[in-house]
Amino acid sequence: MDSRTDALVIGGGATGTGIARDLARRGVDVTLVERDGLSSGTSGRSHGLLHSGARYAEADGPEAEACLEENRILRRIGGACVRETRGLFVQLADDEPAYFDAKRDACEDLGIETEVVDGDAAREAVPDLADDVDRAMWVPDGVVLPSRLSAANAADAREHGARIRTHAPVTDVTVEDGRVTSVALGGDADETVRPTYVVNATGPHAGRIADMVGATVEMRPTRGVMVSVEYDGLEPVLNRCREPDDGDIIVPHGGEVVLGTTSVSVDDPDDYEHAEWEITETVRECAAMLPPVATAPRVRTWWGVRPLYEPEEAARGGRGISRGFHLLDHTDDGVANCCSVVGGKLTTYRRMAETTADLVCDRLGVTADCTTADERLPGASEPARLDAFVREFDGQGPTDADLVGSESRD
Repeated sequence: MDSRTDALVIGGGATGTGIARDLARRGVDVTLVERDGLSSGTSGRSHGLLHSGARYAEADGPEAEACLEENRILRRIGGACVRETRGLFVQLADDEPAYFDAKRDACEDLGIETEVVDGDAAREAVPDLADDVDRAMWVPDGVVLPSRLSAANAADAREHGARIRTHAPVTDVTVEDGRVTSVALGGDADETVRPTYVVNATGPHAGRIADMVGATVEMRPTRGVMVSVEYDGLEPVLNRCREPDDGDIIVPHGGEVVLGTTSVSVDDPDDYEHAEWEITETVRECAAMLPPVATAPRVRTWWGVRPLYEPEEAARGGRGISRGFHLLDHTDDGVANCCSVVGGKLTTYRRMAETTADLVCDRLGVTADCTTADERLPGASEPARLDAFVREFDGQGPTDADLVGSESRD
């Protein structure tokens, strides 16, 4: 079976579904395809932090500003796709005070709201916080439920005419005269799509799809472990206030907390080692902030793979540097109707989608403006409806498995 579409979006994570939503709202005929269920890749296997920008403030001001703006937008449009927590950066006795000071000053310069408190005040807010916390800083971090977020974006895209095809892996691509003319789908789809334009939003798999198109995208994927343990009552996200390292974040999830993470290069984002040392190191380092997690019962463990862009990683030195996103127009590779979007983070998915949709609309001659920052996601105030979207699109990832559907279980 053959079908035609103005824009074929490959990849069903937050960025891909966000692109489909944006384009559909601008009146573009869109088909989104995902090889598994929605959120089966990087988006659904993250730690779920809604960044305020504070983590990157002293290293990359523009990216921190983008995080802050998108944080505010997502709180406005996302409803029950986010949890309204705060964030607390904690300085332990062995941590460098100058780093804390630099982060605080950078946050203030960027307009990221902060409040510095001493160790006693921090422990009053988080009673189990380590005794050697010298001081801490409140920031407007939050928590994202990526399964709900991706499913809600897909549902909104569909409401505006898009076709959402899950379990539809790309099996072949035909390029003629410098343009993609057809994309063959396997799995449940078993059809050939003839697109006017193609967007590669496949995260760490972007290089493989680009190869099929005849373009080049150099990726440097890295894996990171997340460990969810039983712990009830933590309100804020906890961040270790030091240079980014293993085990420096704790994300609250109701009766659980998610401990993260590591950063280890992988050759194949589908086939990589799940090393026990990563779990041990992550738990040990997170317990330096919140000691009870060291012995808390483990609920589940999962790894995610970051879609890092090799040229940026090589130029900027890898971990510890803020990672923005890159929109690659493959016209320079001799493929005029295809682009790839790589890098970035969950918090800025909507901005990545808007930038990509702008390029696609320019190529298609569409002049409609982006509306995704202003229109609430469908089901935003109805958790049960959001969870129904997740089930419909087979979109449950491990990040928020304890939260999605929790209202109906209570």
